[in-house]
Amino acid sequence: MPMYSFEGRSPRVDPTAFVAPTAVLIGDVTVEAGASVWFNAVLRGDFAPIVIREGANVQDGSVLHASPGIPVDIGPGATIAHMCTIHGVHVGAQALIANHCTVLDGAVIGARSMIAAHSLVVGGTQIPEEVLVTGSPAKVRGPIAGTGAEVWVNLNPKAYQDLAQRYRTGFEEV
Repeated sequence: MPMYSFEGRSPRVDPTAFVAPTAVLIGDVTVEAGASVWFNAVLRGDFAPIVIREGANVQDGSVLHASPGIPVDIGPGATIAHMCTIHGVHVGAQALIANHCTVLDGAVIGARSMIAAHSLVVGGTQIPEEVLVTGSPAKVRGPIAGTGAEVWVNLNPKAYQDLAQRYRTGFEEV
């Protein structure tokens, strides 16, 4: 996997994490135990740190970039789905940011919340815990409990942790 030091700061990847060979990690990036960073994701920790907490996953084609003085912190078991842009954001434990979302500087996503596909969370937005959020700009639609979205929030962390371990042992170039 391409990993690059930037101004003396180098990525750190726990040996139990999976980072796809086409993912790119630059600068002050930490990938904790059991986390995964998938194909063509770019994590650029040049302005501030990026931390992918234990068991979290950053899926294919997503871009994570820290803003000056605003780190990116992806909470334990959280999901950044395919093709997301995450810029200077805190994502709570087991939150799910669905496909093609954009979440901007200083936003805070509460634990176990789901940001629906194609949503735009504008900078500085505070999303409470355990809610469903949709739209552009994104708005809280209500509690996640009892919705189909709750199923994804519940299943996704374990599914991606298991898939990452399968890739660690069963993936090879041909």
